[in-house]
Amino acid sequence: MLMRKLSLPVVAAALATVIFVPQVQAGDAEAGQKVFNKCRACHVADNKTNRVGPHIGDVFGRKAGTVEGFKYSDGMKAAGEKGLVWTEENFTKYMKDPKDFVPGNRMAFVGLKSDKEIEDLIAFLKK
Repeated sequence: MLMRKLSLPVVAAALATVIFVPQVQAGDAEAGQKVFNKCRACHVADNKTNRVGPHIGDVFGRKAGTVEGFKYSDGMKAAGEKGLVWTEENFTKYMKDPKDFVPGNRMAFVGLKSDKEIEDLIAFLKK
């Protein structure tokens, strides 16, 4: 009965929306391991080894500037004190432009401009 009241263009538009809505693509952990090579000089993807940068194996869900035994910049400590927690969204913003997202941090890396590389890196770090 409802179909009789709806015009063909309305039904077609509704079906197209359901069928063609892009699916959220999860990152590729294997590709992310290759992206991590850009980070490897300063970071380790475990949850205990600090280098020039803090370990990042358990970064998601962690408050910024809180790895024990790592000497953070005042900017990163302040970001954590203000409540910055490393979610996928915050990590993505940070990786796109670290100096802008957390002013005063010491990370020399300029960031990743490719959304795909960041998605892949996240998948690698979460595995």
